[in-house]
Amino acid sequence: MGNKFKSIALIGLGAIAGVTASLQFPAIAQKAGGTPLPLEELRQLSDVFGLIKTDYVENVDDKKLVTDAISGMVSSLDPHSVYLDKKAFREMRETVAGKFVGIGVEVGLEDGYIKVVSPIEDTPAFKAGIKTGDLITRIDGTPIKGMSLDDSVKKMRGEPGSKVAVTISRKDEDKPLVMTITREEIRVQSVKTKIVEPGYAWVRISQFQEPTLDDMARQITALYAQDPHIKGLVLDLRNDPGGLVPGAIGVSAAFLPKDSVIVSTNGQLPSSKETFYGRPEFYAPRAKSDPLAKLPAGLKDVPMVVLVNAGSASASEIVAGALQDYKRATIMGTQTFGKGSVQTLRQLTADTAVKLTTARYYTPQNRSIQARGIVPDLMVDETADGDGLNSLRMREADLQKHLGNDKDPEGESIAQKALNAQRDGLEDAQRMASLAKKAKPVEFGTKDDFQLAQALNHFKGLPVKLSKVEPGATAGGDAVGEIKSDSAPDVKPDVKSDAKPADAKPSTKPVHRPLNKPEAKSKAGDKPAAKQPAAE
Repeated sequence: MGNKFKSIALIGLGAIAGVTASLQFPAIAQKAGGTPLPLEELRQLSDVFGLIKTDYVENVDDKKLVTDAISGMVSSLDPHSVYLDKKAFREMRETVAGKFVGIGVEVGLEDGYIKVVSPIEDTPAFKAGIKTGDLITRIDGTPIKGMSLDDSVKKMRGEPGSKVAVTISRKDEDKPLVMTITREEIRVQSVKTKIVEPGYAWVRISQFQEPTLDDMARQITALYAQDPHIKGLVLDLRNDPGGLVPGAIGVSAAFLPKDSVIVSTNGQLPSSKETFYGRPEFYAPRAKSDPLAKLPAGLKDVPMVVLVNAGSASASEIVAGALQDYKRATIMGTQTFGKGSVQTLRQLTADTAVKLTTARYYTPQNRSIQARGIVPDLMVDETADGDGLNSLRMREADLQKHLGNDKDPEGESIAQKALNAQRDGLEDAQRMASLAKKAKPVEFGTKDDFQLAQALNHFKGLPVKLSKVEPGATAGGDAVGEIKSDSAPDVKPDVKSDAKPADAKPSTKPVHRPLNKPEAKSKAGDKPAAKQPAAE
């Protein structure tokens, strides 16, 4: 892996040098962004580009070589910096906008096949008769057993009006079903809500997209119309990989006092040193009106539990961190992913861009999320029998070349050691295979959702079954446990869509924490320029 990485980076930089040299680069531009360029090194890399063009066993297309050059240079920085070619840039814009072209199914992996978790209502898949529980075994005749979920999702996507054939295995059918479905533009609903019991509401955010804040405000208003006496609200951020920062700011602001500091960032550029407040100019800069203006007043002090897991990352960690710092909600679940870095889109051409890491995130109490994540106040496993495959998930600290935690490098190390120890008991291949076979997708928000049941117990003052695994770190030195672009098995639509000590007694009564406004890096009355990272 390391040698491959180095080779890509070397060839990539060589290609760039060749291009700049052909443009008489030394005579035209001696600086990039105000920084002197290493001309001697670039001349050497230009020579490498020339060698590839003249000596390589096959002819290499100039455009491909340049594209690979840029990609290799950017991806060598950290796990989240990436070059977006025409296709990748289009897919990112679609995802951010909450729409994509496909057939309209939420899918997960089961026994090597793609399992339909749910067809999205009024989509081609829904109209074709695809059902929850169906296994997709082939796409356009290609067997998909063993194929990654991402690759399977890509095969189901395409151009509007194009057709895709999916082969379905259904329990009550003797023979496979082959359905030819015409792809359409699908709009993803990133917010789901319902009254799980009289007086208790469940709000799920699966990703932070452009429509997320408006959708959440509309659906929460509808919840209160359905049950005006809500006495407990569960905000479900499990498996939420993040998304747009303004959405995270807005969701946090919906539950916090006006003008609260939500998150701050710090990077090399002056523009990356920002503090973001719960104000419309930060969470809805282009909206004609404040999407949170008509939310029920009771939302500001309704008792809350926020559910998180190893799949909760980035923007969802911003929300969990802010609500935890203000003691506004009890964070419950397992340690989050730990993606505390900001990615900004820098467009290169009309249809290509670079997604570049430009800053780190900090919670209102100035804690760094990076490579550490949010440690819940109440550690609760995914199921009654343990955390299952969730404990084997990759986290930020597992990724090669990840940024360090500048606020607490020792805490990052402790957190990673704890995660490694947690996994040690599952390293045996046979045990992991057995676990994977037994594991079933958890349908969030149902009667079988163990963590949701524990959240309801917490509201009611009933015992909460805590995890036997200790959290990886504690909150800024506090005795109680604390503290995220670009599941049981991952669940995603056909679009690429992260405590208490183990021996503590379970909570016997709900904790409705008083609001406790932490100190911010600047006064709440200050009004810095309302800038947001384009995406993360």
